[in-house]
Amino acid sequence: MSRIGKKPVPVPAGVTANIEGRTLSVKGAKGTLSMPLADEVSYTVEDGGISVQPANDTKRARSFWGMQRTLVANLITGVTEGYTKQLLITGVGYRANVQGKNLKLQLGYSHDVDFAIPEGITIATPDQTTVNISGIDKQKVGQVAAEIRRWRKPEPYKGKGIKYAGEFIFRKEGKKK
Repeated sequence: MSRIGKKPVPVPAGVTANIEGRTLSVKGAKGTLSMPLADEVSYTVEDGGISVQPANDTKRARSFWGMQRTLVANLITGVTEGYTKQLLITGVGYRANVQGKNLKLQLGYSHDVDFAIPEGITIATPDQTTVNISGIDKQKVGQVAAEIRRWRKPEPYKGKGIKYAGEFIFRKEGKKK
């Protein structure tokens, strides 16, 4: 029994949600998002909320129940508030800046890394060692942050690299003499 799935997802004022076929569309102040609906779960748009219930009593339907409710809640949060991830760059000479539709990263390689900013994502660099990624789609924001971080993951000895804000890097002790 899903405890999170039992609660209906509240739809705030200014947000409209409708189901057409097997697609849920949510429209809000920041934009429009849609997601395909799972066959194992039934969705109902009521006044003031979206209710998610398992369509049958199978194990697969019960396991999809809470996840699908969370995905619907992510759509509503995305069109009202949006999502933001912050990356911190640590290292001598490591820096980032936005140039048009590209993020230029200098990460100690012999060449600069040009990362093309995808559609629907906004990247800002308040200073040379901070990258703010924002958008309305939680999955897309997280994927872009992971792709940027993949260029230089933080290493455990000096902590150089790209890390998420608030991420703890386990530090190792260096070689002993």
